[in-house]
Amino acid sequence: MSDNEYVVQMKGITKVYPNGIAANQGVDFHVKRGEIHALMGENGAGKSTLMKILFGFEQPTEGEIIVNDEKVSLSSPTVAIAKGIGMVHQHFMLVPNLTVAENMVLGMEPKQKNKLFIHYKKAVEITEEFSKKYNLYVDPHAKVRDIPVGMKQKVEILKALVRGAKILILDEPTAVLTTQETEELFKELIHLKEQGYTLIFISHKLNEIKQITDRLTIMRSGKSMGVYDTAEISKEEISRLMVGRDVVLTVEKEKAQPSDCILSVRNLEYTNEWNKKMLDHISFDVRAGEILGIAGVEGNGQRELVDMLFNLSVPDRGTATVNGKSIIGRPQKEIRNLGVSLIPEDRMTFGIAGAGTIEENLMSDRAEDKKYNNGLLFNLKAMHEDSDRLIQDYQVLCKSRRQQVGMLSGGNIQKVVVAREFSSEPVLIIADQPTRGIDVGATEFIRKKLVALSRAGVAVLLVSADLNEVMELSDSLIIMNNGKITAYFEDTAVLDDAMMGEYMLGIKQQSPEEIGGVVHGK
Repeated sequence: MSDNEYVVQMKGITKVYPNGIAANQGVDFHVKRGEIHALMGENGAGKSTLMKILFGFEQPTEGEIIVNDEKVSLSSPTVAIAKGIGMVHQHFMLVPNLTVAENMVLGMEPKQKNKLFIHYKKAVEITEEFSKKYNLYVDPHAKVRDIPVGMKQKVEILKALVRGAKILILDEPTAVLTTQETEELFKELIHLKEQGYTLIFISHKLNEIKQITDRLTIMRSGKSMGVYDTAEISKEEISRLMVGRDVVLTVEKEKAQPSDCILSVRNLEYTNEWNKKMLDHISFDVRAGEILGIAGVEGNGQRELVDMLFNLSVPDRGTATVNGKSIIGRPQKEIRNLGVSLIPEDRMTFGIAGAGTIEENLMSDRAEDKKYNNGLLFNLKAMHEDSDRLIQDYQVLCKSRRQQVGMLSGGNIQKVVVAREFSSEPVLIIADQPTRGIDVGATEFIRKKLVALSRAGVAVLLVSADLNEVMELSDSLIIMNNGKITAYFEDTAVLDDAMMGEYMLGIKQQSPEEIGGVVHGK
Protein backbone atom coordinates (compact mmCIF):
# COMPACT_ATOMS: atom_id res chain seq x y z
CA MET A 1 0.00 0.00 0.00
CA SER A 2 1.39 3.40 -0.95
CA ASP A 3 1.85 6.08 1.67
CA ASN A 4 -0.82 8.37 0.20
CA GLU A 5 -3.51 5.88 1.24
CA TYR A 6 -2.74 6.90 4.83
CA VAL A 7 -4.13 10.15 6.18
CA VAL A 8 -1.92 9.94 9.32
CA GLN A 9 1.56 8.46 9.56
CA MET A 10 3.40 8.63 12.87
CA LYS A 11 6.85 7.11 12.38
CA GLY A 12 9.28 6.12 15.13
CA ILE A 13 7.59 8.26 17.76
CA THR A 14 9.55 8.37 21.01
CA LYS A 15 8.61 10.49 24.00
CA VAL A 16 10.91 10.65 27.03
CA TYR A 17 9.90 12.95 29.89
CA PRO A 18 12.45 14.90 31.97
CA ASN A 19 12.08 12.36 34.81
CA GLY A 20 13.40 9.68 32.46
CA ILE A 21 10.07 7.90 31.87
CA ALA A 22 9.72 6.78 28.24
CA ALA A 23 5.99 6.94 27.41
CA ASN A 24 6.48 6.06 23.73
CA GLN A 25 9.35 4.01 22.30
CA GLY A 26 9.71 4.01 18.52
CA VAL A 27 5.97 3.78 17.86
CA ASP A 28 4.60 3.54 14.32
CA PHE A 29 0.91 4.46 13.99
CA HIS A 30 -0.65 4.63 10.53
CA VAL A 31 -4.32 5.40 9.89
CA LYS A 32 -6.01 4.89 6.52
CA ARG A 33 -8.14 7.58 4.98
CA GLY A 34 -11.84 7.04 5.76
CA GLU A 35 -11.54 4.27 8.37
CA ILE A 36 -12.46 3.86 12.02
CA HIS A 37 -9.21 2.83 13.69
CA ALA A 38 -9.08 1.69 17.33
CA LEU A 39 -6.14 2.55 19.58
CA MET A 40 -6.00 0.14 22.49
CA GLY A 41 -3.78 -0.56 25.47
CA GLU A 42 -3.65 -0.53 29.24
CA ASN A 43 -3.36 2.77 31.06
CA GLY A 44 0.32 3.59 30.99
CA ALA A 45 0.74 1.81 27.65
CA GLY A 46 1.41 5.14 25.94
CA LYS A 47 -1.71 5.62 23.82
CA SER A 48 -2.78 8.87 25.55
CA THR A 49 0.68 10.33 25.06
CA LEU A 50 0.65 9.30 21.39
CA MET A 51 -2.69 11.07 20.84
CA LYS A 52 -1.53 14.15 22.77
CA ILE A 53 1.39 14.31 20.34
CA LEU A 54 -0.96 14.01 17.36
CA PHE A 55 -3.15 16.82 18.74
CA GLY A 56 -0.20 19.09 19.57
CA PHE A 57 -0.46 18.88 23.38
CA GLU A 58 2.93 17.17 23.60
CA GLN A 59 6.06 17.24 21.43
CA PRO A 60 7.89 14.01 20.51
CA THR A 61 11.49 13.48 21.54
CA GLU A 62 12.10 11.64 18.27
CA GLY A 63 10.12 10.67 15.19
CA GLU A 64 8.10 12.33 12.45
CA ILE A 65 4.43 12.93 11.69
CA ILE A 66 2.94 13.05 8.20
CA VAL A 67 -0.64 14.29 7.73
CA ASN A 68 -2.16 14.18 4.23
CA ASP A 69 1.28 13.44 2.70
CA GLU A 70 2.79 16.53 4.37
CA LYS A 71 5.44 16.30 7.07
CA VAL A 72 4.16 18.48 9.90
CA SER A 73 5.28 19.94 13.22
CA LEU A 74 2.22 19.93 15.46
CA SER A 75 3.46 22.49 17.95
CA SER A 76 0.05 23.18 19.52
CA PRO A 77 -3.62 22.13 19.31
CA THR A 78 -4.24 25.25 17.23
CA VAL A 79 -1.78 23.96 14.62
CA ALA A 80 -3.35 20.47 14.76
CA ILE A 81 -6.83 21.94 14.21
CA ALA A 82 -5.50 23.92 11.25
CA LYS A 83 -4.26 20.61 9.80
CA GLY A 84 -7.73 19.12 10.11
CA ILE A 85 -7.28 17.18 13.36
CA GLY A 86 -9.93 17.39 16.08
CA MET A 87 -10.14 15.73 19.49
CA VAL A 88 -13.25 14.85 21.49
CA HIS A 89 -12.13 14.47 25.10
CA GLN A 90 -13.49 11.88 27.53
CA HIS A 91 -14.37 14.65 29.99
CA PHE A 92 -16.46 17.14 28.04
CA MET A 93 -14.83 20.54 27.46
CA LEU A 94 -18.13 22.47 27.51
CA VAL A 95 -19.25 25.53 29.49
CA PRO A 96 -22.40 24.46 31.40
CA ASN A 97 -23.99 27.91 31.69
CA LEU A 98 -23.74 28.68 27.95
CA THR A 99 -26.15 27.46 25.29
CA VAL A 100 -25.27 24.76 22.79
CA ALA A 101 -24.87 27.41 20.06
CA GLU A 102 -22.58 29.56 22.25
CA ASN A 103 -20.42 26.52 23.06
CA MET A 104 -20.32 25.61 19.38
CA VAL A 105 -18.59 28.85 18.36
CA LEU A 106 -16.53 29.41 21.51
CA GLY A 107 -13.17 30.87 20.50
CA MET A 108 -14.35 31.65 16.96
CA GLU A 109 -17.43 33.70 17.82
CA PRO A 110 -19.18 35.51 14.93
CA LYS A 111 -19.49 39.17 15.93
CA GLN A 112 -22.25 41.59 15.04
CA LYS A 113 -21.13 44.21 12.53
CA ASN A 114 -19.26 47.07 14.24
CA LYS A 115 -20.11 45.57 17.64
CA LEU A 116 -18.23 43.63 20.30
CA PHE A 117 -21.09 41.27 21.08
CA ILE A 118 -21.49 37.75 19.76
CA HIS A 119 -23.85 37.38 16.78
CA TYR A 120 -26.10 34.84 18.52
CA LYS A 121 -28.40 34.34 15.53
CA LYS A 122 -25.38 33.46 13.38
CA ALA A 123 -24.15 31.01 16.04
CA VAL A 124 -27.55 29.29 15.98
CA GLU A 125 -27.48 29.15 12.16
CA ILE A 126 -24.00 27.53 12.22
CA THR A 127 -25.18 24.99 14.78
CA GLU A 128 -28.30 24.09 12.81
CA GLU A 129 -26.38 23.86 9.52
CA PHE A 130 -23.76 21.43 10.83
CA SER A 131 -26.30 19.52 12.92
CA LYS A 132 -28.37 18.81 9.81
CA LYS A 133 -25.37 18.08 7.58
CA TYR A 134 -23.98 15.39 9.90
CA ASN A 135 -27.22 13.95 11.35
CA LEU A 136 -26.10 15.08 14.80
CA TYR A 137 -29.27 16.76 16.00
CA VAL A 138 -28.93 19.13 18.96
CA ASP A 139 -30.98 21.99 20.42
CA PRO A 140 -28.93 25.18 19.77
CA HIS A 141 -30.86 27.18 22.40
CA ALA A 142 -30.58 24.70 25.29
CA LYS A 143 -28.18 25.38 28.15
CA VAL A 144 -25.48 22.69 28.17
CA ARG A 145 -26.13 22.00 31.88
CA ASP A 146 -29.71 20.97 31.02
CA ILE A 147 -29.07 18.59 28.13
CA PRO A 148 -28.53 14.83 28.44
CA VAL A 149 -25.08 13.27 28.22
CA GLY A 150 -25.72 11.86 24.74
CA MET A 151 -26.41 15.33 23.37
CA LYS A 152 -23.27 16.73 25.05
CA GLN A 153 -21.29 14.09 23.16
CA LYS A 154 -22.85 15.28 19.89
CA VAL A 155 -22.02 18.91 20.73
CA GLU A 156 -18.36 17.96 21.27
CA ILE A 157 -18.20 16.16 17.91
CA LEU A 158 -19.93 19.04 16.12
CA LYS A 159 -17.52 21.53 17.72
CA ALA A 160 -14.63 19.69 16.11
CA LEU A 161 -16.40 19.48 12.75
CA VAL A 162 -17.28 23.19 12.79
CA ARG A 163 -13.56 23.90 13.18
CA GLY A 164 -12.78 21.93 10.04
CA ALA A 165 -11.68 18.58 11.44
CA LYS A 166 -11.41 15.71 8.94
CA ILE A 167 -9.56 13.46 11.40
CA LEU A 168 -11.37 12.93 14.71
CA ILE A 169 -9.74 11.49 17.84
CA LEU A 170 -12.50 10.09 20.09
CA ASP A 171 -11.32 9.41 23.65
CA GLU A 172 -13.61 6.86 25.38
CA PRO A 173 -16.66 8.33 23.59
CA THR A 174 -19.21 5.89 25.07
CA ALA A 175 -18.02 5.94 28.69
CA VAL A 176 -21.20 7.64 29.94
CA LEU A 177 -23.76 6.58 27.32
CA THR A 178 -26.59 4.06 27.52
CA THR A 179 -26.85 1.18 25.06
CA GLN A 180 -29.39 3.11 22.98
CA GLU A 181 -27.28 6.28 22.97
CA THR A 182 -24.20 4.24 22.02
CA GLU A 183 -26.05 2.64 19.09
CA GLU A 184 -27.19 6.08 17.93
CA LEU A 185 -23.64 7.45 18.21
CA PHE A 186 -22.26 4.51 16.20
CA LYS A 187 -24.75 5.20 13.38
CA GLU A 188 -23.56 8.81 13.33
CA LEU A 189 -19.87 7.78 13.34
CA ILE A 190 -20.47 5.39 10.43
CA HIS A 191 -22.26 8.25 8.62
CA LEU A 192 -19.14 10.41 9.12
CA LYS A 193 -16.94 7.58 7.86
CA GLU A 194 -19.09 7.23 4.74
CA GLN A 195 -18.55 10.96 4.08
CA GLY A 196 -14.77 10.40 4.08
CA TYR A 197 -13.91 11.32 7.66
CA THR A 198 -11.23 9.40 9.53
CA LEU A 199 -11.92 8.38 13.14
CA ILE A 200 -9.43 7.26 15.79
CA PHE A 201 -11.41 5.46 18.47
CA ILE A 202 -9.88 5.02 21.95
CA SER A 203 -11.84 2.59 24.12
CA HIS A 204 -11.49 -0.19 26.68
CA LYS A 205 -14.81 -1.76 25.66
CA LEU A 206 -13.92 -4.77 23.54
CA ASN A 207 -17.49 -5.38 22.33
CA GLU A 208 -17.60 -1.85 20.92
CA ILE A 209 -14.19 -2.16 19.29
CA LYS A 210 -15.36 -5.31 17.52
CA GLN A 211 -18.61 -3.64 16.48
CA ILE A 212 -17.49 -0.26 15.14
CA THR A 213 -13.84 -0.36 14.03
CA ASP A 214 -12.11 -1.50 10.83
CA ARG A 215 -8.60 -1.94 12.19
CA LEU A 216 -6.89 -1.63 15.54
CA THR A 217 -3.46 -0.85 16.92
CA ILE A 218 -2.55 -2.36 20.29
CA MET A 219 0.03 -0.76 22.58
CA ARG A 220 1.85 -2.18 25.60
CA SER A 221 4.61 -0.61 27.71
CA GLY A 222 5.07 2.30 25.31
CA LYS A 223 5.45 0.12 22.21
CA SER A 224 3.15 -0.98 19.42
CA MET A 225 2.14 -4.65 19.57
CA GLY A 226 0.97 -4.55 15.99
CA VAL A 227 -1.92 -3.56 13.72
CA TYR A 228 -4.82 -5.95 13.11
CA ASP A 229 -7.98 -6.16 11.05
CA THR A 230 -10.70 -6.04 13.69
CA ALA A 231 -12.75 -8.80 12.11
CA GLU A 232 -9.82 -11.22 12.21
CA ILE A 233 -8.81 -10.96 15.89
CA SER A 234 -10.72 -12.27 18.92
CA LYS A 235 -11.47 -10.30 22.08
CA GLU A 236 -9.36 -12.79 24.04
CA GLU A 237 -6.39 -12.24 21.72
CA ILE A 238 -6.78 -8.46 22.01
CA SER A 239 -6.73 -8.72 25.81
CA ARG A 240 -3.69 -11.01 25.77
CA LEU A 241 -1.76 -8.60 23.53
CA MET A 242 -2.71 -5.64 25.74
CA VAL A 243 -1.70 -7.15 29.08
CA GLY A 244 0.71 -9.89 28.05
CA ARG A 245 -1.39 -12.73 29.43
CA ASP A 246 -4.87 -14.21 29.20
CA VAL A 247 -7.58 -12.15 30.91
CA VAL A 248 -10.89 -13.45 32.24
CA LEU A 249 -13.45 -11.20 30.55
CA THR A 250 -16.41 -12.37 32.63
CA VAL A 251 -16.81 -12.05 36.38
CA GLU A 252 -16.94 -15.38 38.18
CA LYS A 253 -18.63 -15.29 41.58
CA GLU A 254 -20.49 -17.57 43.95
CA LYS A 255 -24.11 -16.79 44.73
CA ALA A 256 -24.40 -14.11 47.41
CA GLN A 257 -25.43 -15.05 50.93
CA PRO A 258 -26.51 -11.64 52.30
CA SER A 259 -27.03 -11.23 56.03
CA ASP A 260 -27.47 -8.13 58.21
CA CYS A 261 -28.42 -4.72 56.81
CA ILE A 262 -25.33 -2.48 56.92
CA LEU A 263 -26.40 0.66 55.02
CA SER A 264 -29.99 1.88 55.33
CA VAL A 265 -31.09 4.90 53.24
CA ARG A 266 -34.57 6.38 53.69
CA ASN A 267 -36.31 9.12 51.70
CA LEU A 268 -33.21 11.08 50.69
CA GLU A 269 -34.09 14.29 48.84
CA TYR A 270 -31.80 16.89 47.34
CA THR A 271 -32.37 19.87 45.03
CA ASN A 272 -29.27 21.39 43.41
CA GLU A 273 -28.26 25.02 42.96
CA TRP A 274 -30.17 25.24 39.67
CA ASN A 275 -33.37 24.14 41.42
CA LYS A 276 -33.30 20.69 39.82
CA LYS A 277 -34.38 17.81 42.07
CA MET A 278 -31.48 15.35 41.88
CA LEU A 279 -32.68 12.92 44.58
CA ASP A 280 -36.40 12.24 44.93
CA HIS A 281 -37.36 10.04 47.92
CA ILE A 282 -34.49 7.55 47.54
CA SER A 283 -34.72 4.50 49.84
CA PHE A 284 -32.72 1.26 49.80
CA ASP A 285 -30.71 -1.13 51.96
CA VAL A 286 -27.32 -2.77 51.37
CA ARG A 287 -26.63 -5.99 53.27
CA ALA A 288 -23.42 -7.65 54.38
CA GLY A 289 -22.21 -10.14 51.80
CA GLU A 290 -23.87 -8.61 48.74
CA ILE A 291 -23.09 -6.16 45.94
CA LEU A 292 -25.97 -3.78 45.28
CA GLY A 293 -25.44 -2.03 41.95
CA ILE A 294 -26.78 1.37 40.90
CA ALA A 295 -27.08 1.95 37.15
CA GLY A 296 -28.20 5.03 35.29
CA VAL A 297 -27.17 7.61 32.73
CA GLU A 298 -24.84 10.08 34.42
CA GLY A 299 -26.57 13.14 35.79
CA ASN A 300 -29.58 11.29 37.21
CA GLY A 301 -28.64 11.54 40.87
CA GLN A 302 -25.95 8.89 41.33
CA ARG A 303 -23.15 11.37 42.04
CA GLU A 304 -25.32 13.34 44.46
CA LEU A 305 -26.24 10.14 46.29
CA VAL A 306 -22.59 9.20 46.82
CA ASP A 307 -21.85 12.78 47.93
CA MET A 308 -24.57 12.51 50.61
CA LEU A 309 -23.24 9.18 51.90
CA PHE A 310 -19.70 10.52 52.39
CA ASN A 311 -20.55 14.06 53.53
CA LEU A 312 -19.36 15.76 50.36
CA SER A 313 -22.82 17.33 50.44
CA VAL A 314 -25.88 17.34 52.73
CA PRO A 315 -29.40 16.32 51.66
CA ASP A 316 -32.46 18.51 52.11
CA ARG A 317 -34.13 15.69 54.05
CA GLY A 318 -33.90 11.98 54.64
CA THR A 319 -31.65 9.62 56.60
CA ALA A 320 -28.74 7.26 56.00
CA THR A 321 -27.31 4.97 58.67
CA VAL A 322 -24.45 2.46 58.90
CA ASN A 323 -25.18 -0.24 61.46
CA GLY A 324 -27.83 2.05 62.94
CA LYS A 325 -25.61 5.14 63.25
CA SER A 326 -26.31 8.23 61.14
CA ILE A 327 -23.72 9.26 58.55
CA ILE A 328 -25.53 12.34 57.24
CA GLY A 329 -23.47 15.47 57.80
CA ARG A 330 -20.90 13.67 59.96
CA PRO A 331 -17.17 14.40 59.49
CA GLN A 332 -15.57 12.03 57.00
CA LYS A 333 -13.18 10.77 59.65
CA GLU A 334 -16.15 9.64 61.76
CA ILE A 335 -17.77 7.99 58.71
CA ARG A 336 -14.51 6.11 58.07
CA ASN A 337 -14.36 5.10 61.73
CA LEU A 338 -17.76 3.43 61.25
CA GLY A 339 -16.09 1.21 58.64
CA VAL A 340 -17.04 3.01 55.42
CA SER A 341 -14.57 3.07 52.51
CA LEU A 342 -14.97 5.12 49.34
CA ILE A 343 -13.56 4.64 45.85
CA PRO A 344 -14.43 8.09 44.44
CA GLU A 345 -15.49 8.70 40.86
CA ASP A 346 -12.80 11.39 40.45
CA ARG A 347 -9.66 9.67 41.72
CA MET A 348 -7.40 12.63 40.90
CA THR A 349 -9.41 15.12 43.00
CA PHE A 350 -10.82 13.00 45.82
CA GLY A 351 -8.80 9.76 45.70
CA ILE A 352 -5.18 10.87 45.94
CA ALA A 353 -2.83 13.71 46.76
CA GLY A 354 -0.99 13.74 43.44
CA ALA A 355 2.15 15.41 44.79
CA GLY A 356 2.45 12.91 47.64
CA THR A 357 4.31 9.62 47.54
CA ILE A 358 2.61 6.26 47.11
CA GLU A 359 3.31 5.52 50.78
CA GLU A 360 1.83 8.81 51.96
CA ASN A 361 -1.34 8.10 50.01
CA LEU A 362 -1.59 4.52 51.28
CA MET A 363 -1.15 5.58 54.90
CA SER A 364 -3.18 8.81 54.78
CA ASP A 365 -6.29 7.34 56.45
CA ARG A 366 -4.45 5.49 59.22
CA ALA A 367 -1.58 7.74 60.28
CA GLU A 368 -3.18 8.15 63.73
CA ASP A 369 -3.43 4.39 64.35
CA LYS A 370 -1.36 3.24 67.34
CA LYS A 371 0.40 0.78 65.06
CA TYR A 372 1.98 3.71 63.21
CA ASN A 373 1.83 6.55 65.73
CA ASN A 374 2.73 6.45 69.44
CA GLY A 375 1.97 10.13 69.97
CA LEU A 376 5.53 11.40 69.60
CA LEU A 377 7.05 9.68 66.59
CA PHE A 378 5.77 7.71 63.64
CA ASN A 379 6.68 4.02 63.42
CA LEU A 380 8.23 4.42 59.98
CA LYS A 381 9.35 0.79 59.85
CA ALA A 382 5.74 -0.42 60.13
CA MET A 383 4.60 2.15 57.56
CA HIS A 384 7.30 1.08 55.09
CA GLU A 385 6.58 -2.63 55.55
CA ASP A 386 2.82 -2.27 55.14
CA SER A 387 3.16 0.07 52.16
CA ASP A 388 5.48 -2.39 50.41
CA ARG A 389 3.07 -5.24 51.17
CA LEU A 390 0.08 -3.33 49.74
CA ILE A 391 2.08 -2.38 46.63
CA GLN A 392 2.89 -6.07 46.11
CA ASP A 393 -0.58 -7.40 46.99
CA TYR A 394 -2.34 -4.91 44.70
CA GLN A 395 0.22 -5.22 41.90
CA VAL A 396 1.00 -1.48 41.71
CA LEU A 397 3.63 -0.98 39.00
CA CYS A 398 6.09 1.57 40.39
CA LYS A 399 9.76 2.15 41.18
CA SER A 400 9.24 2.26 44.95
CA ARG A 401 6.86 3.46 47.68
CA ARG A 402 8.68 6.82 47.49
CA GLN A 403 7.52 7.50 43.91
CA GLN A 404 5.13 10.43 43.43
CA VAL A 405 1.68 8.90 42.97
CA GLY A 406 0.63 11.46 40.36
CA MET A 407 3.34 10.12 38.01
CA LEU A 408 1.73 6.67 37.82
CA SER A 409 -0.63 5.55 35.06
CA GLY A 410 -4.37 5.85 35.65
CA GLY A 411 -4.74 2.14 36.33
CA ASN A 412 -1.95 2.14 38.91
CA ILE A 413 -3.28 5.29 40.60
CA GLN A 414 -6.61 3.49 40.93
CA LYS A 415 -4.84 0.48 42.43
CA VAL A 416 -3.30 2.75 45.09
CA VAL A 417 -6.77 4.12 45.94
CA VAL A 418 -8.24 0.60 46.04
CA ALA A 419 -5.36 -0.75 48.14
CA ARG A 420 -5.93 1.93 50.78
CA GLU A 421 -9.72 1.61 50.82
CA PHE A 422 -9.91 -2.20 50.70
CA SER A 423 -7.22 -2.73 53.38
CA SER A 424 -8.92 -0.58 56.04
CA GLU A 425 -11.13 -3.48 57.24
CA PRO A 426 -14.35 -1.88 55.91
CA VAL A 427 -17.89 -3.04 56.65
CA LEU A 428 -19.19 -1.01 53.69
CA ILE A 429 -17.45 -0.14 50.43
CA ILE A 430 -18.94 2.58 48.23
CA ALA A 431 -17.38 1.95 44.80
CA ASP A 432 -18.16 4.85 42.43
CA GLN A 433 -17.07 4.08 38.84
CA PRO A 434 -14.25 1.85 40.19
CA THR A 435 -12.83 0.89 36.77
CA ARG A 436 -13.64 3.93 34.64
CA GLY A 437 -10.91 4.80 32.15
CA ILE A 438 -8.54 2.07 33.28
CA ASP A 439 -7.11 -0.87 31.38
CA VAL A 440 -8.35 -4.44 31.09
CA GLY A 441 -5.77 -5.88 33.50
CA ALA A 442 -6.44 -3.37 36.29
CA THR A 443 -10.19 -3.71 35.71
CA GLU A 444 -10.04 -7.49 36.10
CA PHE A 445 -7.98 -7.17 39.29
CA ILE A 446 -10.28 -4.61 40.96
CA ARG A 447 -13.46 -6.51 40.05
CA LYS A 448 -12.08 -9.74 41.54
CA LYS A 449 -11.14 -7.92 44.75
CA LEU A 450 -14.64 -6.41 45.07
CA VAL A 451 -16.27 -9.82 44.65
CA ALA A 452 -13.85 -11.44 47.14
CA LEU A 453 -14.54 -8.78 49.78
CA SER A 454 -18.30 -9.05 49.34
CA ARG A 455 -18.15 -12.83 49.70
CA ALA A 456 -16.11 -12.33 52.87
CA GLY A 457 -19.05 -10.39 54.35
CA VAL A 458 -18.45 -6.77 53.31
CA ALA A 459 -21.44 -4.78 52.03
CA VAL A 460 -20.72 -3.20 48.63
CA LEU A 461 -22.61 -0.34 46.95
CA LEU A 462 -21.46 -0.23 43.32
CA VAL A 463 -22.18 2.80 41.11
CA SER A 464 -21.14 2.29 37.49
CA ALA A 465 -22.01 3.64 34.05
CA ASP A 466 -20.49 0.50 32.50
CA LEU A 467 -23.49 -1.75 31.88
CA ASN A 468 -21.42 -4.93 31.56
CA GLU A 469 -19.70 -4.18 34.85
CA VAL A 470 -22.81 -3.30 36.82
CA MET A 471 -24.75 -6.32 35.53
CA GLU A 472 -21.94 -8.84 36.01
CA LEU A 473 -20.72 -7.64 39.41
CA SER A 474 -24.04 -6.83 41.08
CA ASP A 475 -26.06 -9.40 42.99
CA SER A 476 -29.07 -7.08 42.92
CA LEU A 477 -29.56 -3.82 41.07
CA ILE A 478 -31.20 -0.39 41.29
CA ILE A 479 -31.77 1.72 38.17
CA MET A 480 -32.05 5.51 38.57
CA ASN A 481 -33.61 8.06 36.25
CA ASN A 482 -34.31 11.72 36.93
CA GLY A 483 -33.42 11.41 40.61
CA LYS A 484 -35.75 8.46 41.25
CA ILE A 485 -35.40 4.70 41.51
CA THR A 486 -37.23 3.48 38.40
CA ALA A 487 -36.52 -0.23 38.83
CA TYR A 488 -35.13 -2.81 41.24
CA PHE A 489 -34.00 -6.31 40.27
CA GLU A 490 -33.23 -8.81 43.00
CA ASP A 491 -31.52 -11.03 40.41
CA THR A 492 -29.45 -9.42 37.63
CA ALA A 493 -29.51 -12.62 35.55
CA VAL A 494 -32.86 -11.54 34.02
CA LEU A 495 -31.40 -8.32 32.59
CA ASP A 496 -29.99 -7.45 29.19
CA ASP A 497 -28.62 -4.20 27.73
CA ALA A 498 -31.85 -3.23 25.96
CA MET A 499 -33.99 -3.69 29.09
CA MET A 500 -31.48 -1.71 31.14
CA GLY A 501 -31.54 1.14 28.65
CA GLU A 502 -35.34 1.40 28.71
CA TYR A 503 -35.37 1.86 32.49
CA MET A 504 -32.29 4.12 32.46
CA LEU A 505 -33.91 6.44 29.92
CA GLY A 506 -37.27 6.42 31.72
CA ILE A 507 -39.05 4.65 28.88
CA LYS A 508 -40.18 2.03 31.40
CA GLN A 509 -40.76 2.24 35.15
CA GLN A 510 -41.66 -0.40 37.71
CA SER A 511 -44.55 -0.05 40.13
CA PRO A 512 -43.89 1.20 43.69
CA GLU A 513 -44.54 -2.35 44.94
CA GLU A 514 -41.83 -3.80 42.68
CA ILE A 515 -39.34 -1.07 43.61
CA GLY A 516 -40.19 -1.51 47.29
CA GLY A 517 -38.27 -4.78 47.34
CA VAL A 518 -35.00 -2.86 47.48
CA VAL A 519 -35.84 -2.02 51.08
CA HIS A 520 -35.28 -5.53 52.37
CA GLY A 521 -37.94 -6.93 54.64
CA LYS A 522 -40.77 -4.88 53.10
